[in-house]
Amino acid sequence: MVVQRSRIRVPVEHRFLGLDVRTFPAALIALGVCLALIYGWPAANAAIAWDDPIRAGDVIDLGDGARAVPPVGWQLESGVRTGGGTQPPDGIDVLLSSGSTTIEMRGTAFTGDAGAFLDQVETSQGQSPAAVTGSRGTVTTTAGLVGVSQTSSSPSGEELLVSFKMATGEPKQIDDAPALLVIVRTAPGQYERNRHIIDAFIASIQPGSTR
Repeated sequence: MVVQRSRIRVPVEHRFLGLDVRTFPAALIALGVCLALIYGWPAANAAIAWDDPIRAGDVIDLGDGARAVPPVGWQLESGVRTGGGTQPPDGIDVLLSSGSTTIEMRGTAFTGDAGAFLDQVETSQGQSPAAVTGSRGTVTTTAGLVGVSQTSSSPSGEELLVSFKMATGEPKQIDDAPALLVIVRTAPGQYERNRHIIDAFIASIQPGSTR
């Protein structure tokens, strides 16, 4: 016995291009929700300005007791203030910003002195053909950390790299200590305008009490 299934026909007044227009509202709502999740939320998130300003007395935790004093009024986009949790010195990732100027700090394990560490950094990141590189210099913090600096400039902006080994004392102790890289980036012509703030911040970097 063959059973024939009846076919439900959609009335002409409810059809459009062969589709049942009565299902359109639900479909459009579902489509709207999907588009909002895909495009709306990321756009709204990007439009919300980051707001975690540095206040007087704030100190950045660089791990193992090491620290630095950030400039007041700058935004802390990444990183931890002292008292906000423990940080491994070889996993530090700090980002401070003010307008078009940023200061980034990265901690890592490295055996060797600050100059050798900077050599490795520059080899790994390469050099823009349009960049003009200055001569290397020596930077000494208030706590006695000795670092190596390198400046460069290009049409897109100016950059300062400063490498440190987070220890003072005997050469062996310094070579075995964690490394810290400070990266300063500014828009063209803005480095000198912020230089006194940048210099003060770098000078405030100090190793942990055990270093």
